[in-house]
Amino acid sequence: MALSRIWSAFIIVAILVACIKCFFFGQSDIFNWMIVGKSDDAGNPMKVDGVIETCWTAVNICLKLVGIMALFMGFMSIAEKAGGIRLLSRIIGPFFSKLFPDVPKGHPATGHMVMNFSANLLGLDNAATPFGLKAMESLQELNPNKDTASNAQIMFLCLHASGLTLIPVSIIAVRASLNSTNPTEIFIPCMIATFVATIAAMLIVSFKQRINIFQPVILTWVLGLSAVIALMVLYLTGLSTGDLQSFSGILSNGILLLIFFLIVCGALYKNINVFDAFIEGAKGGFETAVRIIPYLVGMLVAISLLRTSGTFDIIINAMKSMCTFLGADSRFIDGIPTALIKPLSGGGARGMMIDTMTTHGPDSFAGRLSSILQGSSDTTFYVIAVYFGAVNVKNTRYAVGAMLLADLVGILASIGLCYLFFG
Repeated sequence: MALSRIWSAFIIVAILVACIKCFFFGQSDIFNWMIVGKSDDAGNPMKVDGVIETCWTAVNICLKLVGIMALFMGFMSIAEKAGGIRLLSRIIGPFFSKLFPDVPKGHPATGHMVMNFSANLLGLDNAATPFGLKAMESLQELNPNKDTASNAQIMFLCLHASGLTLIPVSIIAVRASLNSTNPTEIFIPCMIATFVATIAAMLIVSFKQRINIFQPVILTWVLGLSAVIALMVLYLTGLSTGDLQSFSGILSNGILLLIFFLIVCGALYKNINVFDAFIEGAKGGFETAVRIIPYLVGMLVAISLLRTSGTFDIIINAMKSMCTFLGADSRFIDGIPTALIKPLSGGGARGMMIDTMTTHGPDSFAGRLSSILQGSSDTTFYVIAVYFGAVNVKNTRYAVGAMLLADLVGILASIGLCYLFFG
């Protein structure tokens, strides 16, 4: 119900804003850009695709996802038949049994969630989505009310949407391409901000679900992971930009290839028909990718209307006016558009980050802040539409509110860290 109201509000607000601009401010072509506009059209003032192009974009995303889903879900099927997922579930079980009390010990869902979190941490977005969708399907098997999000599904998605990533390689690469004097300087603030957002998501959902986070097992795992991440940060800060990107590629892609290797070797050891198991899982990947098309079309169209109507410009200008009126420092406002768009569109937020750095400079306060904001969270509404859509969950309960609240914590942490590190 919450998602339905938000989706409706996006459309109503966008059309009302467009009507005001058209009939009171003489922007007679705004309706045209909202429907048939193209982002690469030189005459398009918003540089955002309209409704028609957005529908094509949504379908293209799903078509590209078909191959990726088939690949990774095929390997997941092999791992399940060979017992690899259950082994992973037993290893991480003591921690997840406290954080996900409704998931039985040793259930495959635990292994799927671990694979998703690991892929996110390493920046493997293409792998994280299939693993995450498989985790949602496994959790749906345990869900007594199939059209309503379970506690475990909400906890999983909130942690997933917080976007914990070890090395923001793509952001560093963009900063380097724009001739930043120190492209990697945002690495530590990004890491801290995304970690804060993840912890905030865990605390918010734990409070709502009445999970005692001060249990020794939870504290041990959280502090242990914090220590590992801190040691990794200390090591990576000593690397140059080129070495950092090289290390990231070796670590993330090397681990992915190692996973493939171990899955196949384990399946052969267990005398599993490897290729048949792969094909069986790959078929499920194709079906899942097709099933999410309507959910993705609906969400992206609503977001497109909101952006092409100029609603974001109104919000940003209002924030600047408020800061001026209060006499507060307004430097952070120029970096905020990235934060506002990130929950709605990853590509849009990336474009906004590049635009901010191009306009103000990659080493400006706004440029650095937009970089940190880009790396501190995930595309919340995309996650909701795709992951809940994949398992046909209609009632998302408090998932949207919890995710947006965690996003807000990440935004505030990013702003604070930017002032702390860069003045």
